[in-house]
Amino acid sequence: MNLSKQYWGFIKDPIHGYIRITKSEKKIIDSRPFQRLRRIKQLAVTFLVYPAANHTRFEHSLGTMYLAGILGENLPVDLKDSSIAELRLASLLHDVGHGPFSHLFEPLLSKYVNKNHEEMTSWLIENSELNDKINKEGFDPKRISKLATGRLMDKTKPYIDHIIRSSVDVDKMDFIIRDSYHTGAGYGYIDIFRLIYTMDILDNNLAVDVTALSALEAFLLARLQSFKTIYFHRASRAAQIMILKAMDKAKDEVKLFDFITADDYLKLDDYYIWYMLKKCNQSRTIMESIENRKLLKCAYEKTFFIKDQLMTNIFENEAVRTKIEGEIASKAGVEPDLVTIDVPSLPSVPYQYTIELDPMNIPIFYKISKSKKNPQKITELSKIIDSLRVFMNIIRVYTDESNRIKVRKASEDILGKAPISSLISF
Repeated sequence: MNLSKQYWGFIKDPIHGYIRITKSEKKIIDSRPFQRLRRIKQLAVTFLVYPAANHTRFEHSLGTMYLAGILGENLPVDLKDSSIAELRLASLLHDVGHGPFSHLFEPLLSKYVNKNHEEMTSWLIENSELNDKINKEGFDPKRISKLATGRLMDKTKPYIDHIIRSSVDVDKMDFIIRDSYHTGAGYGYIDIFRLIYTMDILDNNLAVDVTALSALEAFLLARLQSFKTIYFHRASRAAQIMILKAMDKAKDEVKLFDFITADDYLKLDDYYIWYMLKKCNQSRTIMESIENRKLLKCAYEKTFFIKDQLMTNIFENEAVRTKIEGEIASKAGVEPDLVTIDVPSLPSVPYQYTIELDPMNIPIFYKISKSKKNPQKITELSKIIDSLRVFMNIIRVYTDESNRIKVRKASEDILGKAPISSLISF
């Protein structure tokens, strides 16, 4: 019997029930790099808004592995047991490179190390104890590291990448449901198994059967609603901005980016960095405010449904944002450090700098017979999805409570009048 099919036991998951684990997977799960994910929260400091949002990258990774295995087993193509085992293992490790506070670490990692968490994932798989463990279980670490980030690019089976990284992948299927469950937001009640069991291959791409159109609509709507109510919640983002500023101010004293080896990087988790930020002179005051939930306040908010060059520059260019922050601060008569422009621009997060849901990125088909599939234009089949093709961007300006009115007026002078909803505090 192939070692990859020898089961060790199971883990009880609140989302998927019992997840069966092979002996090979158990050895990877027990490794230091994977156990570290228990100490990295999935949604960083969102628990300050949704108290039960304390779930971690650990259980999300287990759930992603579980869904990848089901999808691999149910695709109507000839995937060997070894290929499915490889797919499960890569899915298990897809987030192993995340830094402390998950995606909050990403802009600093990009700025000071010129890396993202996916590159760190590949680096850890190939340069930590994972390399030897994966080798001993009969897998190729380099191949696993590429597949874990959706970059295997196997010309014979390109759709394998899409299972882990695409418009409708197992990563998104798990985190939308899991984040909704733990926050109580209620937008994650979607029938992902309808999607999984009807998926097929169309022109070597992972595609959705038209019979699962309702499930696909629900999936896309849930993702959009999750963006607005969870990932970009005003108070949650206020706490995230503060953590980000604390890490940036303390980076030298804490030696946040002095890691050289994989072991150095593995020391960085939420617990350790939180402790170090509280000790550091540069960040102590910010951390005390977070712990007492004295958060920044949103002084200005505006949603854009059309593309505008100034707004595009604000969303895409940090230097432009810094310049406008200074202009707002000057006009409001406050210190520049007290004004922060927030846009959903962190790389690799569950939202992009614009919510442009292009349904054409999701292949959909109508099955004429077992061997013949007819491609369909999804926007002609679904008015709901067609209406989601709008351009939408949100810009916010944060400051402390005492300067909120002054900063709001200055922001309106520079960025334009904001709707009444921006005055509402959460």
